[in-house]
Order: sequence, then C-alpha cells, then structure tokens
Amino acid sequence: MTDFSAAIATFDAAISEAKGAEAAFKALQTLTEATVGTKLFTFMTVDMTAELARRAYTSDPTNYPGSGTKPIRYDSWFDIVHKQRQYFVANTIADIAKVFPDYELIDSLGCQSVVNMPVVIGGELIGTVNMLHEDGYYTPERVQLIRDVLAVPAKLAALVAAR
Repeated sequence: MTDFSAAIATFDAAISEAKGAEAAFKALQTLTEATVGTKLFTFMTVDMTAELARRAYTSDPTNYPGSGTKPIRYDSWFDIVHKQRQYFVANTIADIAKVFPDYELIDSLGCQSVVNMPVVIGGELIGTVNMLHEDGYYTPERVQLIRDVLAVPAKLAALVAAR
C-alpha cells in the first residue's frame, strides 16, 4: 500500500489554517491530487428546497466558475448520489453524456471519466466532491482509494467551508 502520510499531513496543516470555502476545498483538492489524481475538481453544495446545486469551489474558474448554479435533475444520477448516497462513477465520455448535459465541455477539457462522491453529514447530503480525469482513469482501485483516503477529509473540508 502506498504511504500517503505526507499528503495527509499537508492536508492537516492546510485545513487547520483554512478559513472559508476557498481554503478548505483547496486543501481537499491538493490531497486529492496527491493521492488519487484529478484534472478537474469541484465541490457542489445542494439546496433541495430551491432544487439547486451550487458550485462552492472549482479548480477551473474559467470553464466552471465558482458560485455557478444548476437545477437539480431527477434522473439516474440523482437516484445513485442523492437517494442511495453512493458514488457515481463513469469512465467514458459516452457514460458521462448520459447524465451531464455539459459533456462536450467536459470532453474538451480532456476529461472523460468522473467520480461524484456524496458528502453526508448528520444524515443529510450537503454536497458532492466531483473529480474528473482522462478516459478510464477511475478504476475500482482508485474509487476504493477515494473511499479510504478522501471521504473523511471531504466532510471536514465541508464543515470548515460552512463556518
């Protein structure tokens, strides 16, 4: 097993000093890059009352600006992430196109695979960590690594961001 202690220590130091969403999610992005890998990283919050998802953080503000919103769509992705609270994984642009209307932009950025990790705190889905990379990147081993290494730090980053 790979030793991620340095990456976790770096995250710990950064999150200890973080004030606000930008710093908290930047720390999580850095941990993600050092452990699993990602070309595009975002964190979306969920407002079920307004039926909107809001981009609270992005690694690519040009193509995916922060604070951008999109309506929540009730589809297979919603069932997996919102209802079942499971990870959504797609490893081809064809599979991404089935659930994301902006698939052409995603593809143009060199991203053809995605993992959407639900962040659940207090029994409530508060958002998703979204990691995108090249075709076929998110293998079962990498998805397990996300579960093992990023799930708890994602919750901590979300809590710090909400302060």
